[in-house]
Amino acid sequence: MNRATDAAVRRVAAPRGRAADDLTHVELTWIEKRIENWIRFGREAHEEILDRRRRVLSFRPQSIFAFVRWAGNDFGTIISRIDIVRAVEPGEAYQTLPFVRPGGDILLKIEGWPKVEQVLRHIDAVEAADIDACDVAPDHWRHVANRMSAGHEPRAYTMERHQAWLKRREIEQ
Repeated sequence: MNRATDAAVRRVAAPRGRAADDLTHVELTWIEKRIENWIRFGREAHEEILDRRRRVLSFRPQSIFAFVRWAGNDFGTIISRIDIVRAVEPGEAYQTLPFVRPGGDILLKIEGWPKVEQVLRHIDAVEAADIDACDVAPDHWRHVANRMSAGHEPRAYTMERHQAWLKRREIEQ
């Protein structure tokens, strides 16, 4: 394909419901013991309360957030999932994700409550090392996803790794 065709495909593929702004919007629902969607970490740029059970959090491009979804019924858990997502720039390719408009760069996708708990413990360990989970290198979240899918324990994210990431990011800018 040539560049003109690529641009035309991107224009057609863009979701019609995208807001006029460049933010990534995440709809959160909380119905006790039925549907519980929440943000584990992330720096929201805007919050809109829709009603007492629903709200929409918005994130600026390039920001990273963790979106946790849990749903259950009278018989137990139906779904438990955590996604760590990077909000994308306008015109950048993205992956779709339920309740996330338009979508994002999915760095980690884990399903099943035992594995979700393992990711939550990993996030707690990062924060215990005095590192904001929003600032962790995107490659580390991919590493966690890959190691867990192979049944291995992910490496710890240390202050030394974090300093290396910050220097690399500074050079790239």
